[in-house]
Amino acid sequence: MEPHFLVLILYFLLFFIGGDAAVFTLKNKCNMKIWPGILSGGGHPLLMNGGLQLQPNETAEIKAPTGWSGRFWPRSQCNFDTSGKGTCATADCGGVLECNGAGGNPPASLAEFTLDSPMDFYDVSFVDGFNIPISIYPLGGSGNCSNVQCVSDLNLQCPPELQVKTNNDTVIACKSACLAFNKPEYCCTEEFNDPNICKPTKYSEIFKKACPDAYSYPYDDATSTFTCKGADYLISFC
Repeated sequence: MEPHFLVLILYFLLFFIGGDAAVFTLKNKCNMKIWPGILSGGGHPLLMNGGLQLQPNETAEIKAPTGWSGRFWPRSQCNFDTSGKGTCATADCGGVLECNGAGGNPPASLAEFTLDSPMDFYDVSFVDGFNIPISIYPLGGSGNCSNVQCVSDLNLQCPPELQVKTNNDTVIACKSACLAFNKPEYCCTEEFNDPNICKPTKYSEIFKKACPDAYSYPYDDATSTFTCKGADYLISFC
């Protein structure tokens, strides 16, 4: 058998048995149901068809193949019929339970991962706004492997101009300044597309004060990107 065929066989075996894969454990610590969404990076396999439901205190384990990249986010106040069609009040991905390659409509709290590159890179991001607290806890692994913990409910301190409300005036999400105003100084675009020029604003500082380890604006890399190697990850909501 030709050597390159042996390499291909080994690759497929590792893929299907999950060799060196990371296991993501999603845990709903909220006092309500949530509907996590999952979006894989380009060329990477879809996990759980892109979406699932979690009852309070329920967990789900999801295995990702070597080199996977993508993001997880919580959706809230969803209603789906038996075919999986419906809507979510926050972070909807096109009116379906299984997002199937679609991202969440901001504002949405994000947990982002790039595995085996050659380390795992991970972060919590509120660059597109916030809807539900989200934290990342590495399990095992080597290197710094820091927890990225955000349990503060930013909806309670969201400035009025950034608030997303329900019909009964309850704040259910907090937009980023970029999403709310679409100005270069908040989005770090055009002449502000430079880390030396685009700096924290009074809005991003509210996010940063509440969750110091999370991205509060696009160039918040220095305090918001974390690395680990060979870990599994607990993603906790609320």
